[in-house]
Amino acid sequence: MAAPHSQITYTISDLAREFDLTTRAIRFYEDMGLLRPERTGPGGRNRTYSPRDRTRLKLTLRAKRLGLSLTEAKDIIDMYDSPRDTGPQLRKFLTILAQHRQQLEEQMAELQANLDEVRTHEKEARALLARVDKEKVRA
Repeated sequence: MAAPHSQITYTISDLAREFDLTTRAIRFYEDMGLLRPERTGPGGRNRTYSPRDRTRLKLTLRAKRLGLSLTEAKDIIDMYDSPRDTGPQLRKFLTILAQHRQQLEEQMAELQANLDEVRTHEKEARALLARVDKEKVRA
């Protein structure tokens, strides 16, 4: 029979393997306050991660994929840990997402402008090359 969910624990190696991270990255997330493993063994060297820590790590990685900073990720994840009303939490989350979307849209507009410029230069270079090749044929 499986152990109750609350008794499931993970080592740093378990999480590193599951999420394809280095143990150093996981320790960094711990230093940032995103994870709070239980410390055991001599000098608290052994870390034991709870299902809550695993979920927080998963949410942190999801936030990173969205391009959020670790501080923004922590703020959002911490909001869901608090027993407060979810309305303010969702409003803050939407505000952060809107800001991030605006940044991405600005970056995309810059990339599109750069791409258009490259296309223009390619077209000009092809036209010049065609003239050079025609002049060679005449010579």
